[in-house]
Amino acid sequence: MKQVQYFLESQAFGVCTKLGEKLGFATSSIRLSFIYLSFLTFGSPVIVYLIMAFWLNVRKHLRRERSTIWDV
Repeated sequence: MKQVQYFLESQAFGVCTKLGEKLGFATSSIRLSFIYLSFLTFGSPVIVYLIMAFWLNVRKHLRRERSTIWDV
């Protein structure tokens, strides 16, 4: 079971983890809330999740390309 959990966490976008770190909530409770909301609202949180994953990916690439004055 730990191998499956590690695989899913390493291959996921990390949206729930980042959100948990920012808000100070446990990552597992955020994931469970996301799953419950997905069932109750017929999958609309999936769209929000993908938008947040896209935004985190864009921010990661912008920070990586930004150089400092010491890189010259």
